[in-house]
Amino acid sequence: MMALLGFVAIVVACYVLLYYCVFRGVRCLSPVKLMGKTVIVTGGNTGIGKATALELAKRGARVILACRNKKKAEAAVFDIRRVRNCYTFMQKSGNNQVVFMQLDLASFQSVRSFAETILETEPRVDILINNAGLMGSGCTEDGYSMALGVNHLGHFLLTNLLLEKLQQCGPSRIVNVSALLHRLGNIHFSLMASKQDLETDFSIWHTFQAYCDSKLCNVLFTRELANKLECSRVTCYSLHPGIIYTELCRNISLWQQILIIPFAKLFFLDPKGGSQTTLHCALQEGIETLSGRYFSSCALQQVGHKGQDDALAKKLWEVSERLTGLT
Repeated sequence: MMALLGFVAIVVACYVLLYYCVFRGVRCLSPVKLMGKTVIVTGGNTGIGKATALELAKRGARVILACRNKKKAEAAVFDIRRVRNCYTFMQKSGNNQVVFMQLDLASFQSVRSFAETILETEPRVDILINNAGLMGSGCTEDGYSMALGVNHLGHFLLTNLLLEKLQQCGPSRIVNVSALLHRLGNIHFSLMASKQDLETDFSIWHTFQAYCDSKLCNVLFTRELANKLECSRVTCYSLHPGIIYTELCRNISLWQQILIIPFAKLFFLDPKGGSQTTLHCALQEGIETLSGRYFSSCALQQVGHKGQDDALAKKLWEVSERLTGLT
């Protein structure tokens, strides 16, 4: 019995050390307030997007949740708006300037409609947080693989359509949520141009690889965007939010979820922990000279080798312009 108790104690100690030293992450320490500012958060109805939106609302911003699922988004808006209840200790913003606007990043038409509405109805946009992402098979409305279409092309189009508004309201910021897995990504220009689904056999490996590829696109997009915004009052950043337990894998098969979810619940960050580096990039003063760079754990980090390739970033931009109809 003593041996068993000793073994359990060791396992628990290892878990605690691993969780707090590796997985727990750090906190955004910026005191910046956002009264009078407008922030757009894609995918702000759940996970780290919702946690990010809540913190920005607490700081006084007008927060637009740009989401596909109306029911979930309206529930998130209600939740974020609620004033703190002293009996349940629920930390809510008490900010009524939290609104939902329809956006389906898997549809270029939806992206254009959303951007048109923003330009017509919102006097300013100060921060754009391209947070939404998924890991799953299938194709977008426009015929691209879901991971590429939602995680990269949809955000690429949205950012370009809102860029003039962001420039008018400068200093402003664009934050692209990438992932450490960008290091495993590749760019398949021939497949992108021909609208071929990269996940042809729908295996877990192809689903995973397509996600990595899209995260590399996020890093390269940010790098080239910074070059184009040089000498402007708009800065941009990409980031790894940490290893998060969210609804990212909601589009994978049930048996794949069964394999992943137990481990995720034990070791991964919660959405609040996962939002910290996003908040750092959106709020931290003094990082303007680091535009185009990549952050993790609220600190500057080096991207993978492919993420440093300026020629690749420029070509991705040009191809993305054609695919999204910007040229």
